[in-house]
Amino acid sequence: MKIALFAGDGIGPEIMAEARRVLDGLDLPGLVIFEGDVGGAAYRRHGHPLPEETLEMARAAEAVLFGAVGDPSCDGLERHLRPEQAILGLRSELGLFANLRPAKTFAGLENMSALRPEIASEIDLLIVRELNGDVYFGDKGMRETVDGRREGWDAMSYAEDEVRRIAHIAFRAAQRRGHRLTSVDKANVLETSQLWRDVVTEVASEYPDVALDHIYVDNAAMQLVRDPGQFDVMVTGNLFGDILSDQASMCVGSIGLLASAALGERRTDFGTFGMYEPIHGSAPDIAGQGKANPMAMILSLAMLLRHSLGRENDALRVEQAVSAALSDGIRGADLGGTASTREIGGAVVERL
Repeated sequence: MKIALFAGDGIGPEIMAEARRVLDGLDLPGLVIFEGDVGGAAYRRHGHPLPEETLEMARAAEAVLFGAVGDPSCDGLERHLRPEQAILGLRSELGLFANLRPAKTFAGLENMSALRPEIASEIDLLIVRELNGDVYFGDKGMRETVDGRREGWDAMSYAEDEVRRIAHIAFRAAQRRGHRLTSVDKANVLETSQLWRDVVTEVASEYPDVALDHIYVDNAAMQLVRDPGQFDVMVTGNLFGDILSDQASMCVGSIGLLASAALGERRTDFGTFGMYEPIHGSAPDIAGQGKANPMAMILSLAMLLRHSLGRENDALRVEQAVSAALSDGIRGADLGGTASTREIGGAVVERL
């Protein structure tokens, strides 16, 4: 099993070090680890945020564990040389089209949510978002109307094969969870959404053990704050998924606990190739101070174990260790505690 670790910028190296401690604690047989440079750190060493040697490491691995990129000292660079191009380049070069973002409220942290504690405590869902299509990637432009007004336009579209492949990812994810899938669209007004709904329904016939229902995106947004416990897995397009996944994060209440995955079509000997990262940024204002919460990074490792290495039991061990550490009061500044990055990582390792 080969894993590529790309720590990146800011707090990336600190939180990656703690994920590596957890990985070492699992003592996985036959594990090979590559370490490469990305982001601003890569630009300073190699003159590019995504060096070819880093990309080759990713291609040779079963999965990539990614820290964070972003460095204010690089803000003056041409856009193609800025740190953020590393993650965009990896997604493009590796064909990563499915974003998986779990949202779960950990016991004892219900009061951190913007929702009432009894509602927040029910949150345990997974949002599957298509990454490479929709209005973000459609034709767009600025034009002038016949009467001289400026007009911006963007084309929303999905081909049926794009919908079909993300649907398969979502159904398989539901099979590993509660066997319930909710597809989010706006089929009452958008032809793109009507195709989405039709194709997802067709794919459902291949997964008779998963219960499928459909919901309009405006109702989905309302239900996420009214009764989020009703959802198990949600699948939706790029635009709607961008909004709903951020909303779900706020419902949980702490960005420092939220992991994500970006999966492609490539299958490995163990699972699906993917890149895994915490959803927070590089936080350069606290870099090197030991204040960063590594739990989202560690939970990203758990997702890697589950989806790319096929090691469900090890993934559960990591998630349970994080939960146990939180239950025992091990919390960083983002959760109102005083534990350092190193102390939080050590607490998780102890509870493995």
